[in-house]
Formats: sequence, C-alpha cells, structure tokens
Amino acid sequence: MLKPKLFTTLKTYNKETFFADLQSGLILGIVALPLAIAFAIASGVSPEKGLITAVIAGFIISAFGGSRVQIGGPTGAFVVIVYSIIQTYGINGLMIATVMAGVILVIMGLAKIGSIIKFIPYPIIVGFTSGIALIIFSSQLNDFFGMGIKNLPADFIDKMWVYFQSFHQINIYSMCIGLFSLVFIIVWGKLKVKIPGSIIAIIITTFAVGYFNLPVETIGSRFGEIPSSLPMPVFPHIDLATIKNLLLPATSIAILAAIESLLSAIVADGMIGGKHRSNMELVAQGLANIASPLFGGIPATGAIARTVTNIKSGAKTPVSGIIHAFMLLLIMLFLGQFAKLIPMPTLAAILIVVSYNMFEWREFKALRKSPGSDVIVLLTTFGLTVVFDLTIAIEIGLLLAVFLFMRRMALVTNVGVITRELADAEENPDDYSIDRKQIPHGVNVYEINGPFFFGAANKFKDQIDRISKKPLIQIIRMRSVPAIDYTGMHFLEEFYEESIKNGVVVIFSGMHAQPYRALEQSGFLAKIDPKNICGNIDIALERANEILKDLKK
Repeated sequence: MLKPKLFTTLKTYNKETFFADLQSGLILGIVALPLAIAFAIASGVSPEKGLITAVIAGFIISAFGGSRVQIGGPTGAFVVIVYSIIQTYGINGLMIATVMAGVILVIMGLAKIGSIIKFIPYPIIVGFTSGIALIIFSSQLNDFFGMGIKNLPADFIDKMWVYFQSFHQINIYSMCIGLFSLVFIIVWGKLKVKIPGSIIAIIITTFAVGYFNLPVETIGSRFGEIPSSLPMPVFPHIDLATIKNLLLPATSIAILAAIESLLSAIVADGMIGGKHRSNMELVAQGLANIASPLFGGIPATGAIARTVTNIKSGAKTPVSGIIHAFMLLLIMLFLGQFAKLIPMPTLAAILIVVSYNMFEWREFKALRKSPGSDVIVLLTTFGLTVVFDLTIAIEIGLLLAVFLFMRRMALVTNVGVITRELADAEENPDDYSIDRKQIPHGVNVYEINGPFFFGAANKFKDQIDRISKKPLIQIIRMRSVPAIDYTGMHFLEEFYEESIKNGVVVIFSGMHAQPYRALEQSGFLAKIDPKNICGNIDIALERANEILKDLKK
C-alpha cells in the first residue's frame, strides 16, 4: 500500500497526541544533534552536512514514510561508503551517487519489493554491520587521542599502522577529554534519564576546553564556522562516465538504506504493536536521498537508535519526526555558532559508543553454535568489509550465501529409486489405504523429496545413470516436491524425451500445484498422455499395470 502513515494517522489526530509527539520531537532533536554532526565528520564531510541531512531527510522520511515512528537521518551504516566515495570521486561524486541511490530506492518501492529485502540473510547483515562498527571505531582513535594525523588512510590495516607509528603524538589533554566523555556517556546511559549523556558530555567538555583554554582540537578549529542557514539547492554536474563508475556504490547505498530502514521499522513495529508499509518506506527513503544531496546533505536512512528513543519518549505518529527535523533546523539557525566549540575528542567518544552498540559481539560469541555455512558467510562479509570495501563485502556475501543456500537445499533434496515395494506407513493420508504396494517387474519408481532445482537435478541424473538395465515404465513420484525451477523442468523434459526415445513410458505421481502450474505453462504437460499424470502412487501403479497388460498383448 503506497500511502504515507502520516495521512492515515492524521484522520484521528487530537490535542493529546500532538503534545505527546511534541515532547518526543523536542527530546529527539537534542539527541540527534551530536549524532548528525559526528556521523558527518566521520564520513569525511563538514559537520553542517550532517545537520542538513537530519533536517531535510528526517522531514521527508517522517512525512512520507510507511512507519508511524521511524526517524531518519545520517547513520553509521554509511560512514565507510561515503568516506570511500569522497576519497575517489569527491563531493560531486557523492551527490550523484546519493541521488542515484534515491532513484533506485523509489523504483524498489514502486516495484513493491520491500518484503524481499527482509530475506537478505542475517549473517550478511551482522557481518557488514559489525565491520562498519570496527571501521568507525578505528577512524575515531585519531581524534580521541589527539594525534593530529592529517591524511589518515582509508584502509583499515594502513590506518592501524599509521596509528602505531604516531603513538608518540598523543595529546594528553585530548585523551583525558575523550576518556571523561566515554566514561560519562556509559555511566549516564545506565540511568533512567531521557536527556542523553552525549549532550551533557558535550556541554561539560565544551565548557572545560573553553574555560581552561585547553590545547584540544574543536569543530571550529578544524572546519571553521558552521553556516546558520540552509543552502539553496544545487544540482550536481552529471556525465555518463561518472554514472557508470558510481553505479555499484549507489546500489550499495540503496541496499544499505533499504536494509537499515526496514530493520528499524520492524523493531518499531515490535515496540508499538503496529505494522509498517515497507514499500512506502522505501519510496520515502528514496525521496529523502534524492533531496538531501541537493541541499548539501549526505545519504540517510532510518536510524534504529533514534527510532527507539522516539518511541520511548512517547511518540504516537510521524508528526514527532517532523518536529524533530524542525527542532534541528532551529538549532542550526540560532545555535550553530556554538557547535563550533565542541571538542573533537568528545565527538570521537560518542562515535566509539555508537560503534560498540553497532558491533554484534553477541552473534560472534554464538558462532560456535551456528551452522558452518552461516559462520562462513558472516566472517567473510565481516572480513571483506574491514579489509577491503563494503560494496565488495555485500556482493560477495550475497553471492556466497546464495551458493551455500543452494548447496544446503541440494543436500536436503533426496532422490531414491524403489523397485520392489512401498510401505503404506510412508504414504500421504490422501493415498488409498492398502497394506502393501507391490511394484511390478519392469517398473522403476523414482522418489524425489525436496525442492527440485538445478542442484537436485544432478542427484536425479546420478541415480538414473547408476541403473544399467532400463525399465519398461518409470514412475516419477513428486508428492514431496513443493517447488521446481527452470533447470528442474528442463531436466524432466530431457529425461522424458530420452525415455520415450528408448521406448520407456513415464508416469508422474502426486504432483503439487506449483510444479504442475510451472510444467503446464512451459508446455511440457501437453506432451504427456493425461492418463500418465496421476494423483497418487496407487493410481500410478494401476496405470503401470494397464500399460504392462497392453504390452503383453
């Protein structure tokens, strides 16, 4: 259903609901402020770009999204890929990639494939999320310890080597500010207080650095003044070569935005007992990512932590998200000049806490209890994200998951040859009740159990090749085949034609709806005598006996 939740909730909107949304929106604006700035800086852009993203994208996602309480803005998921794109293609390349990602998201939503995103294997999500968390953590050590490294390498291994070489450059004041902020945020988080510890830590450390004139780098000393107004929209310079180069990064941004936003919406559904509209959510995410870069913003998606905070603060409808966006806009317009005084080690401490919360360490701890294929997918995705590139990690992770899934399906699909008798105890209750099912001499029964796709087709072929003496009649028993793919259909057609060529009659037994429809649409069933398509094994055996009698005449 492509209808924003806002339109639905406004039908029964009242004064009480508004005040609940107002309270939540104001609190959320304060919570989102340091995160928007921190994610922007970690992504390699100036701090105001994070605020612009939270304002523009946050408003659009709440106004047009498919969730009652989803909050959008810059998130840690994009830090790695945004930083990589800027290093290679610059700000103009980032703008183009983000707009392209937005278009892809809109198409995904209009094509109504929102539910398909939910089928991305969990080990892949855990792998790249944890990889991103580790990269975010590593990128903050420079500011946390005040090492003053100007050109920090993008690669994780190179970055850690530079840190090792620059250990002697640690600024003791920066380290103390960072440690204080880190401990304060952790301890404050254990208290049942709505005001986030990150805001209190920023206030305390900003005052301390300014009052005591500590030699600690701030936002202002690195980036200068923070603009106190929204810029006019600017359209990036686009050429075909750049579009081709940015297609994969843009697709990665779109997939990340889709996964992150729909996961956040699912979490929100569980907390409020609601049900989001996944396709509408994707359209809103797409619109947000088209608009955000035009105003100088970066990629945005649904933020799980801010969405949960929104719910716990009493939000009832998307109006709270809209208020949160306006709250951030007011802060930017009237208090932006004070943001330049925030110490960089404090922002680093905030992101270190974020990276810890992102890292799925519990899943890594539970690896020893997981199937081997899932462990391989998780560790591969994690390793590729950290060592190489997020885009490569997602591509290879998905490809590996698909191959391992196919292998698993092939293992659970069994093909057996029965030439003597079938016990009634194994039968489907719909089969006729007889004590024993005698298989006549000259008849082979092939039993297929599980989905019949290209992996299982090879098993069937192996079973056939093992039989040296060809029978007169071959019964293909498909009562346990829930689905068939094109390769499976192609194999059955080849098997049928080869059998007919050798004078062997083929009978099909117990075919389910999906295989029947697929084989009918392909035109295969039209080649078969309707009498040789039987509802169960008893009818198939009776048909086999009729054919044998006719052959003896």
